[in-house]
Amino acid sequence: MIDQLRDRILDGTYKPGEFLPSESELVQLYGLSNKSIRKGLDELVAEGLIVKVNRVGSKVTEKGHESTVVTLGVSSSIEKDIFLSKLLDDFNELYPHIRVKIMTITITNYTSQIESYLENEVIDVFTQNSLHFQELKESGALSMLEPLKAEKEIYPFLNDVFSHQSLQYAVPIVFSPIVLAYNRTHFSEAQVPEPDGSWTWEDALKHAETLSRGADGRLGLYFIMVSSLRWPVFLMQSGEEIGPDPSGGFRLQGSKLLESIRLCKRIIKAQDNYLGFLIEDNKDVMDLFRQGKVSMMLASYMALNELKDSSIDFDLSPAPFIEAPATMLHTIGVSMRKTDHVAARLLVDYLASSRAQGMIRKWTNSIPAVRSLNEIRLEERDSINRPSRYPLFREIMATYSSRSRLNLSAEAFDQLGRLLKRYWSDLITEEELCAKVEELLVNG
Repeated sequence: MIDQLRDRILDGTYKPGEFLPSESELVQLYGLSNKSIRKGLDELVAEGLIVKVNRVGSKVTEKGHESTVVTLGVSSSIEKDIFLSKLLDDFNELYPHIRVKIMTITITNYTSQIESYLENEVIDVFTQNSLHFQELKESGALSMLEPLKAEKEIYPFLNDVFSHQSLQYAVPIVFSPIVLAYNRTHFSEAQVPEPDGSWTWEDALKHAETLSRGADGRLGLYFIMVSSLRWPVFLMQSGEEIGPDPSGGFRLQGSKLLESIRLCKRIIKAQDNYLGFLIEDNKDVMDLFRQGKVSMMLASYMALNELKDSSIDFDLSPAPFIEAPATMLHTIGVSMRKTDHVAARLLVDYLASSRAQGMIRKWTNSIPAVRSLNEIRLEERDSINRPSRYPLFREIMATYSSRSRLNLSAEAFDQLGRLLKRYWSDLITEEELCAKVEELLVNG
């Protein structure tokens, strides 16, 4: 009852100076006792949304219709990930008296900035991914977040990403496996069969050479291996666990993990270095793919939003594998600072609602977190350039692995990534890599 009355005050159904239904009417409407009705109305009084007029009723105040500001902290990519501006326009239509102020947070030191903003009450709501959540958890910052309700309509494995000690600290809004995106025109011209779930990395490398051969400056396979959403895929595909064995030891030398790390180096060396300093991030790779300079790349569904307004003929396939099919799960959720800020709660609830999620499904290539929306057949007349195998993500869910599968703390994950970059750049030998990784995983 409280939630419904609050929403109707904020959306203008009940205007300033108007009276809510009488207590007796509310008793009949909600099936509650007089005592419960009064208790609920007292909470709205405490929030400043109504005042009780003796012998008359509960009158709506001006506060419920003043411009309320909610500060939303986001990464620079979130606009393309979920078409945020379109969602906020819709939110503003529902709640015209709530103004959402956007604060873009730089990707470098994202979580440390989030912690600072939470401590100083600079932001009310913010987006984060699974690595950010792990870092906030390990730093003890979850105490500054408002526990949220785990939405039943959202895939349970996504809720698990943002759960700790049976509490939910973020509501998932979009997710993606890492898949192989490819240019269908290139494959047709080179008479190379399009990739499918049977492809190993050896298949990918063999066909990449054919796709590159004779093409003016074209790369058959290119992606930024050092991305935190790319290299972990190879370790997951090794089939071996990372971390100390039951005796407390760990040996990288001679393991399948090391074989997967060597494969990464082979792929890096096979990717022509002529691009050099022209490539800074995954967006640069996407630009080259759109221009027809790259035939295949590892990508998330969110990254494919860079192609939604293009005319390129592209499609998707499961990521090639080593020992067994496996890929990384990338999830973005929305969290709320511990506060009784009513408008902030409304924004969080909206972003997780079927209404907002349906708009994400229609206007982006991102995958909404609400399960039922992904079971509806897409319309033939699509508003964006969407791959024909877009539903692939449903067929490969058994291959998803979250970052927790690596059994690494956020700090150890970062250190391991740095060591691998040095090895792939030939700054340290394989023997040095093994020694340093073994020390890292055994001694922390």
